[in-house]
Amino acid sequence: MSQRLFGTDGVRGLANELITPALAMELAQAASIVLGFKTVEEGTRPRAVIAHDSRISGEFIGAAMTAGFAASGVDVLDAGMVPTPAAAYLVASTGADFGVMISASHNPAEDNGIKFLARGGKKLDDAIEDAIEQVYRSKDFRFPTHGQVGRVRPLTDGEDRYVTHLLATIPGHRRLNGLKVVLDCAHGAASGVSPDAFLALGAKVKVIGAEPDGTNINQGVGSTHPEKLQEAVLEWGADLGIAHDGDADRCMAVDERGQLVDGDQIMSILALAMKESGSLKDDTLVATVMSSLGLEIFLKEHGIKLERTSVGDRYVLEKMKADGYNLGGEQSGHVIMSDYATTGDGVLTGLHLAAEVVRTGLPLSELANRMQATPQRLINVKGVDRSAVASNQPLQEAIAQAEAQLGDTGRVLLRPSGTEPLVRVMVEAQTQEVADATAQHLADVVARELAI
Repeated sequence: MSQRLFGTDGVRGLANELITPALAMELAQAASIVLGFKTVEEGTRPRAVIAHDSRISGEFIGAAMTAGFAASGVDVLDAGMVPTPAAAYLVASTGADFGVMISASHNPAEDNGIKFLARGGKKLDDAIEDAIEQVYRSKDFRFPTHGQVGRVRPLTDGEDRYVTHLLATIPGHRRLNGLKVVLDCAHGAASGVSPDAFLALGAKVKVIGAEPDGTNINQGVGSTHPEKLQEAVLEWGADLGIAHDGDADRCMAVDERGQLVDGDQIMSILALAMKESGSLKDDTLVATVMSSLGLEIFLKEHGIKLERTSVGDRYVLEKMKADGYNLGGEQSGHVIMSDYATTGDGVLTGLHLAAEVVRTGLPLSELANRMQATPQRLINVKGVDRSAVASNQPLQEAIAQAEAQLGDTGRVLLRPSGTEPLVRVMVEAQTQEVADATAQHLADVVARELAI
């Protein structure tokens, strides 16, 4: 079989090159069989929610997938443009059998992606994705006729349902009355719902990056380009700023001084608040191996355990689900609050972060800087045999020596790429100089020892 179609977050690629109408329709047909088979066995039509971000290509991809679903006997609820976490919520709240979100998240506008959601709005296991891909490649589709073909209906109140859900997660005494918040919606799927939610809770809101035209998603704005948000916070004298990405499943923040607040800092604030309120399950936060050692030290000082996973919010979610934890995320701003959501939710995260500023009466800068990030250096070494990292003796000796020199004040992480001849070398240390020097030394060893 050729290379696996599904990546770490669905199927992604250049729209109309990899993500073609034919691929979209046939993936929908395959998913209809794998995800809707129980309903068919029960003699009723499966039901699916479909949604997309603001990319222009989402229109033809959505149309193709809708056709594939309906032709396979699936009723379709079209939610239109909503964030990924909203799509997940709507799958659960409507009782749909499954759903699909058409988005390439923080990628440029020319890319797009197809991400399926299981019943309850949950991400698919690898085995389910493999089953969908097997049906897709075999072309063994279902073609019902007469009254068994699917019907298509707009889900006209999808945004309102989602915003109502978000508001219900914030206790009444933590309204945001008077809080000045700048929202950067990345010209993406949060352009409507994020301002609506913050305004409904009484915040004073200034909005940037909320004029999607189909081609400008993530273009110089959003969580991957926070510079305009930083400027706007300072110019307006805001208490904080919130930046989403194109599909609003992540949140980065800016404090009142215009300084960036990353996912590690956001998680430190939320974890401590939940620990103090008694709502943090087993006093544990789940994060990836890329989260700062400083986060781990801060949490330990406050009696909170850090569980680390491989890179990717899906692995964080798997760990949370397996052990019953209710807070996790990534340094990049994917924060999962599983008491309220089945996936990372940037709007939800932003609301709870703002509510904590109100509750404590402290500026965001003070809340964020309670956690001191350890200096990091990341170097990508290209053109190397990524499979030989664990078996190359000189490299392993160099890693052991670096770890011994750093001791408890730093750490070393080498991550082979899953798709390229590339190894990522990450070092944390007490100073940036030591992190830089150690990372460069190890990168040189990787380049020398693993050269192809």
